Amino acid sequence: MPLPLRSGDVLRDRYRIINIIGRGGSGSIYLAEDLRLSGRQCALKEVEHDRSLPEDLLNEARDQFLREATVLARLDHPNLPKVSDFFSVEDRDYLIMDYVPGKDLRTLMIEVKQKNEFLSEHEVLNWIGQLSDALIYLHEQPTPILHRDIKPSNMKLTPSGLIKLVDFGLVKIAAPGEITITIVQGQGTAIYTPLEQYGGDNGHTDIRSDIFSLGATMYHLLTNTAPVDARQRFLEPNRLPPPRAINPEISSRTEKAILWAMRLHPDERPENVRAFRQALVGDRPTIPRPRNASISISELLQRKPEQTLLWSSIFFLLISFIITALK
Repeated sequence: MPLPLRSGDVLRDRYRIINIIGRGGSGSIYLAEDLRLSGRQCALKEVEHDRSLPEDLLNEARDQFLREATVLARLDHPNLPKVSDFFSVEDRDYLIMDYVPGKDLRTLMIEVKQKNEFLSEHEVLNWIGQLSDALIYLHEQPTPILHRDIKPSNMKLTPSGLIKLVDFGLVKIAAPGEITITIVQGQGTAIYTPLEQYGGDNGHTDIRSDIFSLGATMYHLLTNTAPVDARQRFLEPNRLPPPRAINPEISSRTEKAILWAMRLHPDERPENVRAFRQALVGDRPTIPRPRNASISISELLQRKPEQTLLWSSIFFLLISFIITALK
């Protein structure tokens, strides 16, 4: 096991390590200072390969890292951190990305859970709408790019209200007909991972695998309850409680979309993120906004469309009754 980098270490005469900010099965992430661009901080991701691989496969995995890092460096989307550099030092590979300030969605969920509350559905729909735009961008590249580790802790909310999908540790370039080696250890986080992803790279993962993880993430954010993992659900199909059984404030439209995304068989899920987004919010645009910002009347009505329809019907019935009584 390679020793972790230490505060003050400098890589490539450019990136000075400040401290470690994340650790996982795919390697560690460090906050670093860019010595070439004064004042710029960046996230330095150390990619750990599976050292149990035979030498020829290990070399192939490292070559694949360079190919995939080249693809990631070309990406440019407001909800994705920009990959600005990549390099190797001896037997370690590194990605340099924008450092994203703010809290991740897992932290925000835990904060409201400690108050015995739930995150607002309107707020979560806004975040997922932004993330859907990022996934549409990734999935509709000439060669589709799968994230494969979508979860609340990999989504950061910036102070301006912009959501960033971070940590490309398990990214897979879905080139048809190619056998792909996972460039890092691990296959995602169990409670957000679809059945087909447990097969590793021999399993048939495609854009619908990311849709499952996005639905499972929504389930967790709106219910404060971790979804039952796909393997248990395969053995016990009724193990997953409907979201509204836990949080009755969730609209039936949102619940239906979540359960659709979390279907065990890929063919029973939305065919793409556009279809999932349409099921959630229709054609309504999602505009980043800081938390606790004031809400317009139209947005307030959109929060609870079913209740709005009910109260509107009651209102018009009362008006009709009054008009009839006055005749």
